[in-house]
Amino acid sequence: MMNAVNISEILQEASLRVYKNVKHLAGTKESGGDFGRGAGGDITRRIDVIAEKTVLDYLKEIKFDCVVLGEECGRVELSKNPKGFVIMDAIDGSTNAVRGIPFFCCSLAFATGDKLSSVTDGVVIDLSNGDLYYATKGRGAFANGARIQIDGQKNPIYFVVGLDISGISSEMLERLSPIISSSNHIRHLGAVALELAMFARGLVDVFVDLRGKIRFTDFAAGYLIALEAGGYIVDQDGKPLDSDLGYDSKFSFVAAANKQMLDEIIKKIKKDS
Repeated sequence: MMNAVNISEILQEASLRVYKNVKHLAGTKESGGDFGRGAGGDITRRIDVIAEKTVLDYLKEIKFDCVVLGEECGRVELSKNPKGFVIMDAIDGSTNAVRGIPFFCCSLAFATGDKLSSVTDGVVIDLSNGDLYYATKGRGAFANGARIQIDGQKNPIYFVVGLDISGISSEMLERLSPIISSSNHIRHLGAVALELAMFARGLVDVFVDLRGKIRFTDFAAGYLIALEAGGYIVDQDGKPLDSDLGYDSKFSFVAAANKQMLDEIIKKIKKDS
């Protein structure tokens, strides 16, 4: 039976193969097209199809006993006796990829059960430059082979907040206004898995998404990496975050570099809720 280290290596190899196969496609006409709606509900682009096929072909090649839960392809059973689930968003940030904005990634995770809390391994590769982030539960988080750890200092010199406000209502924008006004810098780059990896490196102090639109496929790997790097991640009420690995499950989250920041953000959210 494969151990966690082997599984991480498998996910890393699959990610590197995706990078090799799609890195030349960003911003080209070849990357786009409309291949219908994927299991996650978004329009599937050609770059999504190529990336997913790359992962599936590799898992079949090595005869890895698993069930794949893909953002586009949905549930694919590769074994009658699976060891667990490979959670795949082969291209997170498809709009960026098609437009040629250099911020998109491949997100792969492995879970032994049907809950987000059962994720044991996560890998995120930045498909614009090949930076590879990965984590195994209880063993820390890494970027390109070097361990990463969120500083967690109480008062960062520049307070940087990642905030996804795409498509939100005016009421939600009002609820977020205390966070916006208290931030030195607001960032939203369009690929939550890669943004969580950046958070794990300490490049962002807080990351907030209250839209209720996050899916497990584009969250699982980055979530584990951020936790293993020492980050705090909870739901919008400040409670421990968990989710079923189901396509109907969508949620919000708040991530912070330390408990003090987390408490402050939750207090601001609840004050106007």
